Amino acid sequence: MPTAPTILETQRLILRPMQADDFSALFEIFTDPKVMACFGIGPFTPDQMQGWLQRNLNHQEEFGYGLFSVIRKADGKLIGDCGLEEMELDDRHIAELGYDFRSDAWHQGYATEAACAVREYAFRELGLPALVSLIRVGNAASQRVAERVGMHNAATIERYGNSYYQYAMENPGR
Repeated sequence: MPTAPTILETQRLILRPMQADDFSALFEIFTDPKVMACFGIGPFTPDQMQGWLQRNLNHQEEFGYGLFSVIRKADGKLIGDCGLEEMELDDRHIAELGYDFRSDAWHQGYATEAACAVREYAFRELGLPALVSLIRVGNAASQRVAERVGMHNAATIERYGNSYYQYAMENPGR
């Protein structure tokens, strides 16, 4: 586990560990109907948002990594999250690379920029053997991000009653 909080930086973004006081900025994202349409569910309630945030903070504590809050350098605004979540898939543990962004930050390359930084961190710093991204069928924008990161569509799976594309990539350094 890293001893100091990991902060990633790209040309336009700072990715820092998620914090409890990110609640309001994240709540704006997860109450945006455009964002939530990607999940096929309605906007989060405050309790759902708190549960989601706490689950991610607990994940960070347990694994030493998790979702980063993505801050736009130009204005210091939290515009999304991007990071890694340990999950069980096909009877094995693997890290999922995930990302969620404000709809007014879409189509500007932020998700790809953040996801590439997290991919590098996962492979070079953490030495993870592989990554997956589960993308709800029909979410073409997230598919494009996964492809730009270097992932390929490995399968279509059912999970929690929904169909997902399972994008995957192996660590090229292993």
